[in-house]
Amino acid sequence: MQPIATLVHTDQRFITALLDNDTVIIREIYTRYAHRIKHYIMANSGSEDDAADIFQEALVDIYNQARQKQLQLTCPFEPFLLLVCKRKWLNLLKKRGREPVTNHDIDVSIGEDVFAMAEQMQQHDKKMQVFLQCFEKLGQGCKDILRKCLGGEDQSVIAEQLKVSYGYLRKKKSECMASLTKMIQSQLQQWQ
Repeated sequence: MQPIATLVHTDQRFITALLDNDTVIIREIYTRYAHRIKHYIMANSGSEDDAADIFQEALVDIYNQARQKQLQLTCPFEPFLLLVCKRKWLNLLKKRGREPVTNHDIDVSIGEDVFAMAEQMQQHDKKMQVFLQCFEKLGQGCKDILRKCLGGEDQSVIAEQLKVSYGYLRKKKSECMASLTKMIQSQLQQWQ
């Protein structure tokens, strides 16, 4: 029985560019993805210098994996790169002693699990974008209620702040969530 062939993603061109030192495409990698890595690192106790270092180190790791182990992308490059950077950043935080890392087997080795995780991250990002787009379509009253309720504050306190009854707040929150859920489900069905 033949093993199932894995399809190589079209973003393999980025791996090839790293191997070939193709400056045009490597510049494209920086232009397209560096800002996202910078945002993530800075939002998680890092500096711009940390972000630049992590981004560079991740590209070097990917290059080494491609050169030594013939890395073949089976998912888009962006979530894969982001995952490698996140793992490197968590390891660095752990070494600095700033952030406890509960996953003791975190490393930057690149295998099929990383591709699967990268694909999951991409799906999560798409769903988050749909959620945010749909949330913005809600009326201001619904947005205010949901922001406060999803923030974890006690609903009786929220009702008092909004000068409405507790019963009204619960009913309105339920209606707003139903509207939001319906919009999200409609958007997600369009993808399938």
